[in-house]
Amino acid sequence: MSIAVEVAYAGPEGQFLLRVSLPEGATTGDAIRASGIAARLPGVEIGERNVGIWSRVCGLSAALRDGDRVEIYRPLVADPKETRRKRAEEQKRR
Repeated sequence: MSIAVEVAYAGPEGQFLLRVSLPEGATTGDAIRASGIAARLPGVEIGERNVGIWSRVCGLSAALRDGDRVEIYRPLVADPKETRRKRAEEQKRR
């Protein structure tokens, strides 16, 4: 039997949503390799800390189920806590 999953990435390079069919027991790493997305995004790092299933970081060895969406996350440009702190300081000054 096989499962169908999607591999998703959104960034300055573009948005990709690629559907792949894999054997049961496949992992997130298998899905990424099967999608060929790494060839389309040569500068994007794909590793344990920036891959997830349905918005939950899981790494490259997580088992997939039929209908899952594998997501490749970009690094943060700014620390969200620092950004909020600066915004609050600006609000106080007004």
